[in-house]
Amino acid sequence: KNPIAQSPLETAKIITYLALGDSYTIGESVAEDERWPVQLATQLRRNGHLVQHPKIVAKTGWTTDELSVAITEETLSDSYDLVSLLIGVNNQYRGRDAEEFRLQYNDLLDTALKYAGNNPEQVFVLSIPDWGAMPFAENRDQKIIAKEIDLFNQIKKEETLKRGILFLDITPISRKARQDETLVATDQLHPSGEMYSEWVKEVLPQIVDLIK
Repeated sequence: KNPIAQSPLETAKIITYLALGDSYTIGESVAEDERWPVQLATQLRRNGHLVQHPKIVAKTGWTTDELSVAITEETLSDSYDLVSLLIGVNNQYRGRDAEEFRLQYNDLLDTALKYAGNNPEQVFVLSIPDWGAMPFAENRDQKIIAKEIDLFNQIKKEETLKRGILFLDITPISRKARQDETLVATDQLHPSGEMYSEWVKEVLPQIVDLIK
């Protein structure tokens, strides 16, 4: 009846996505299409959501304060429909103070919220993976590493939930690397694309709910 009626695809909203983090978000030692934010965007598209390729601000080795500085130096849009944050492993790795982490992590939550138009329902946080489960750490005290990672994650969870932001716990998946070498990247320290796929499978239903 209306020859110029738009198809559903043309009227659907294009979703923008900003991913903030460290080596886990940039996907150290995996191909670009194996990075978890990229895999997540791909899976969301398969679910019928028009998600743009993620804008990633992440670098191997970054701590909370280094990520904060880097964000200020990036050219970013004013706001994004989805913002993810995965940070903290390098604070633990460098022996940085847990309460200092709490303060700096809160600053990053403020920043993530700002880029999500101050809507907590457009932000989600992933827990810190346990690098102590990787072959790289076999000569380290893996129990102490696990305990410290759990402490940092407890802080993350408390501060995230206080703001009504979604907290997703992928740490148990990271610990499967002890039994399954397919989950380990070639550098013996970082997750493989396969592990990132496991993360995405775990978080996808809740991200789909956020988008709705």
